[in-house]
Amino acid sequence: MEITKDTMIYDIVAYDSGCADLFMEIGMHCFSCPAALFETVDEACAVHGVDTEDFLEELKAYFAENHPEDGNNAE
Repeated sequence: MEITKDTMIYDIVAYDSGCADLFMEIGMHCFSCPAALFETVDEACAVHGVDTEDFLEELKAYFAENHPEDGNNAE
């Protein structure tokens, strides 16, 4: 799965619900609310005061470890 700052939170969590913990750790509980259907990673990071690039790196590391068959596609 390719993940960018414009990827919807819902799509990421639907692909691998295990990554929900990463969102929870930084105070993003929005993956479980209706806004997640229409909120991008970048928008959620802005609302929660989280650096988008840093969070994308965390997601990239998670997906590289848990989905090596996908390659390192989180950008």
